[in-house]
This record gives sequence, C-alpha cells and structure tokens, in this order.
Amino acid sequence: MTQPEQHEIRIKRLFRKTRFGIFVLFGAIVFSTSTLSIRTVSSQLSEEYESNSATIAKNIADSSVDILLNRNLATLQSLVDQFVEIQSIRYIYITSDTGEILTHTFVPGVPAVIRESDPHATEPIERSLPGMGDFVEVGSPILAGQAGTVHVGMDLDLVRLKIQRATGQQIYLICIILIVGVLGSIWFVRLAVTPLEELLSYVVGLARRDASAMTDAKVLARDDEIGEMARLMLHAVKGDAAGAAPNPGPGTD
Repeated sequence: MTQPEQHEIRIKRLFRKTRFGIFVLFGAIVFSTSTLSIRTVSSQLSEEYESNSATIAKNIADSSVDILLNRNLATLQSLVDQFVEIQSIRYIYITSDTGEILTHTFVPGVPAVIRESDPHATEPIERSLPGMGDFVEVGSPILAGQAGTVHVGMDLDLVRLKIQRATGQQIYLICIILIVGVLGSIWFVRLAVTPLEELLSYVVGLARRDASAMTDAKVLARDDEIGEMARLMLHAVKGDAAGAAPNPGPGTD
C-alpha cells in the first residue's frame, strides 16, 4: 500500500463516526416524525369519521320522529337506505324504545353480535362482524330515547385505507428529505476532509524534506486553520534544520 493510500484511509476513519452519527440522527428524525404523523392523521381521520357518523345518526333520528309515530316502516326503510349509500357508512339499524329492531340494512339478516348488543347504546363502539369486517358504531336517541335509537356503523377498513394513503405520502416526502440530508451531510463532510488530506500530504512532504512540499503555495496560502498549521509546521521544520547545521569549531578560517 502506498503512502497516499494510507493517508486516505486515515481520513476516512477519522470521519467514520461522524457519518454514522449523521445517519443515525436523520434516521431518528424520520422515525419520530413518521410515528407522530401516523398517530396524528389516524386520530384526526377517526375523529372526523366518528363525528360524521354521529351527525348522520342524529339527522336520521330527527327525520324519523314523525315516521315512527305513524308506524310507517316502509318509509323508514327507504330513509335508511338513502343514508347507507354515503361513503364509509356500511350499515344502519333503528331500534324501538323496547329494544326491538324496527329496520336495518343488513343482508340477509341482522348478525347475532348486533342482536345481543345494547339497543340503547349511543357511545362509539368497535365491532367485528363475521363476514363483514371491523366497524365503529355510533348511536343517536330519538326523542331522548323515548321513541328508539338510531345506530350507524362506519367501515374501519376504509378509514384505515385513507390513513395509509395520507401517511404514505408524508412518509414518502420524509424519506426523500432523509436521502437528500444524508447525501448532503456526506458532501459537507467531504468538504472538511479535502483540506485535511492536503495538510496530511503537506506534512508527509515536510517529513521527507521534499523541496516542492516546503514551497507548496496551495496549502501555505490558505487563510484558515489549515494554512496556519501548515505555516507553523514549515517554521518548525526550518528551525530544526537550522539547529542541526554544523557549527564551525574555534581556529577555523
């Protein structure tokens, strides 16, 4: 291995920890930002869909008062069928004040999980229906529960898909920033390595008493710390050379 190759290896070793630290730093930033982004988007979209489902349930409850009082179940079924066409709403059913299911959108029939649940519950409940998927169900009372309760089921799979799309775009952008940041940091490290390599080559030349190295204007003319170190080393080498010169003894002409 030649001397210049040895110098290059030493410089790489000098900044190996720096490059590794930069990579770890950017990786930590990407991981923490992605985690926060996923949680924020997931929370916001879930709350938005739950709010929309609760609003739909309330609208159905407000619209079905007269229909329930007249016991017009065909009109009530038609009303429910219109609302279930809204995206993310997968099922709707209405229970009476006694817990009887008056109308629903389940095909072919009401799942056992629904029949066994509390017919008057209005708080958001996560349900897993066999053959249908996972849902969040919200309810709204009709006439403060005296006329029954409207239950609306929101498809969680659709919500998760939208969350994945939203977070995927953000993570894609963050990964681009990571790659650009790492490459940029490596380039900046290289800017710091180049002057050190020049100084190292200059010091080797001084150690060899290379005349061209001792007059290397490129390094000596620098106005930064590298130039100051090069001039200081040159001064030290010249001082050592002057001190090592033979001193003529007494009586010599």
